[in-house]
Amino acid sequence: MEGDDDSGAAASPLPNLTPRHRQLIPTPCGPIKPCSELSFPVKIYFCVTILSLLSVIGLTIETLVRQTEEDFTISLIQLVGVVFCVYYVTRGILQENRQELIVFVLSILLVMFRSIVNFTVLSAEQKPKLLARFVLILLVGSFDVICAIILIQSQSMMAFRVGGALESLQSQYFMLNLCFSMLTFDLQAQLCLCILLISLHEITLLHNIISAAGVLWACLKATISIIAILKELKPLVWIFLSQNVPEVVYLIYLLYTCFLPMEGLTPEHPPCILSAALTE
Repeated sequence: MEGDDDSGAAASPLPNLTPRHRQLIPTPCGPIKPCSELSFPVKIYFCVTILSLLSVIGLTIETLVRQTEEDFTISLIQLVGVVFCVYYVTRGILQENRQELIVFVLSILLVMFRSIVNFTVLSAEQKPKLLARFVLILLVGSFDVICAIILIQSQSMMAFRVGGALESLQSQYFMLNLCFSMLTFDLQAQLCLCILLISLHEITLLHNIISAAGVLWACLKATISIIAILKELKPLVWIFLSQNVPEVVYLIYLLYTCFLPMEGLTPEHPPCILSAALTE
């Protein structure tokens, strides 16, 4: 019987993320609470936040078709950020994930900041037309931020419900949760950087191809890392680490070509990211 139990435990696909509390729902990204466990105010906040994010996604897509190239790049980066915000707030509420709620708050503040900047540069004739949208974004954004801060400060019981009373299992849960969050942050950052690099006029065709391939590379790296965490496979961990080497080498090369003109040397095709970003 003990042998059968050991073999059954070894065959479990999620050995460290399987919740010990039966009311939790196991998912590939860790156990989550069912919606029935959420209090009524949290349910209202969750619904309002998702609806507001979907509205921002719709408005961003609408403005993508009528903006200049520079504004198009910023709007596309904002669209990627808002899509990730849907994931952040979902995990933050259903999994009581503080670090993702913090990133969600920062993302909403950035959206509000961009709305303020865009509204201030409008002409006197355009401001009355967009005043209602501007006020609505500020009100809903402030509501999302304040409620998220309250949730961040609330007590979390997920580590105890998943790992039980053993501190080692609770620490393991925290570490796995942190790894998933860092992978998500890394994926979002890489996608936004690829969009930014492709939009720069000074970048050569070769660098555009490399940046476009970087999107697929980022998704592949995130997939391998998630499988490595879930299956606890060390070979995949080494593959994940090796995948970061080309990114570091490419970054060093770009920095090198940027600083060459400062030293009086001129490379054949200087793809200076920093100067291009500052001059546009």
